Amino acid sequence: MTTPSRRGDLFTGAGPDPRHTGPATGDERRLLIGSLAAQRTTLELKCAGLGDELCLRSVPPSTLSLLGLVRHLADVERRWFRSVLAGQDAPARFSSRADPDGDFGGAVPGPAVAAEAWEAWHAEVAFAEDFVTDAPHLDIEGVDSWRGTVSLRWVLVHMIEEYARHNGHADLLRERIDGAIGL
Repeated sequence: MTTPSRRGDLFTGAGPDPRHTGPATGDERRLLIGSLAAQRTTLELKCAGLGDELCLRSVPPSTLSLLGLVRHLADVERRWFRSVLAGQDAPARFSSRADPDGDFGGAVPGPAVAAEAWEAWHAEVAFAEDFVTDAPHLDIEGVDSWRGTVSLRWVLVHMIEEYARHNGHADLLRERIDGAIGL
């Protein structure tokens, strides 16, 4: 077996990296969708093969965990695509005014907790993908209590940023769990 020469080779192993199959040319929508898909795939890769280890916290007193990131990003997807852009009455699944850190605090061991998080995340990603595909253009707008009026274009850029930041956290969390490292 050949020793990997790059940090990224250590995580995905042999074969093509599934995060880099999207477009590198084309129109803006195509590139934004591809970049966001790569970030979403990265989150899944960082969590792959883990059970209750998904709940291991980073360092005290932080509640940051891989499962917490999945729950948090399900809520983030839900907020921007369902609530803000689609105008649905869709409260967060895992956090609330009474428990604003419920997405992380509620990330506790147990297969049912993990299954619920992944089911929610997949549902929100599917909704977002359909919404973006069906949108007539990137300039459609929604109103957010934090940012005011936002466009679909801004939300896509923001989601790429959100995932990229949290995937950096996921890198460190996964390495702490089992030593798996990579991009």
